Amino acid sequence: MSDVGQQHGTAAIFGASGGIGAALARALAARGMAVHAGSRSGVVPEGAGIMPFRFDLTSESSISQAAQALREMPPGLVIVASGVLTLDNGTGPEKSLRTLDGAAMEEVFRLNTIGPALVAKHVLPIMPKKGRAVFAALSARVGSIGDNRLGGWHSYRASKAALNMLLKNFAIEMARRNEHFIVAGLHPGTVDTALSEPFQSNLPDGQLTAPDEAARNLLAVLDGLTPNDSGEVFDWKGERIPE
Repeated sequence: MSDVGQQHGTAAIFGASGGIGAALARALAARGMAVHAGSRSGVVPEGAGIMPFRFDLTSESSISQAAQALREMPPGLVIVASGVLTLDNGTGPEKSLRTLDGAAMEEVFRLNTIGPALVAKHVLPIMPKKGRAVFAALSARVGSIGDNRLGGWHSYRASKAALNMLLKNFAIEMARRNEHFIVAGLHPGTVDTALSEPFQSNLPDGQLTAPDEAARNLLAVLDGLTPNDSGEVFDWKGERIPE
């Protein structure tokens, strides 16, 4: 076990303008790593070792261009820290099947499933072929089929379950190329970000985590993973989430 990505010294964060992504970029830079920090706007944390880039999760060409730029200094760690729970038009997670809307579902899947998959398509081939390397994506406990007790939130749950399946597929494929490669999904808990803000009012005391603390938690989880863990999803405490 070792500090994640430290062997290669370079990391890339796709989604570094959000609360968790920005905190991850800062935390990795504080470890002395060179951090490529990407967002659609180009606005990311400033600091020594942080290098901004632009990409659009809904544009494969922009993802491809970003990946090509990373070839000069291939990252040993890539984290997709993007995702959506409430759409820009205010559409939130469905409480019942009566509220399902095809267009809204399509947008949720594009951002939570298809986008991260396209990042993997273009970034995994440039990552190290030898030694420990990690590709991770933010997932969610509610994406677990086995742990689903309440139902609802149909699009969000399904998009994260689909993401988890893709991560499993990527883990199998990458193991054939590099036996030390790790692919993982991460559930950060409820973090004080724009994504969770509409749902914070009913949270029990102590359940809301600050972004910087969440980033430390997630990096500690990644630090402890081995190739035997590849393809699984873990919560912020390092506990495996059922499929």
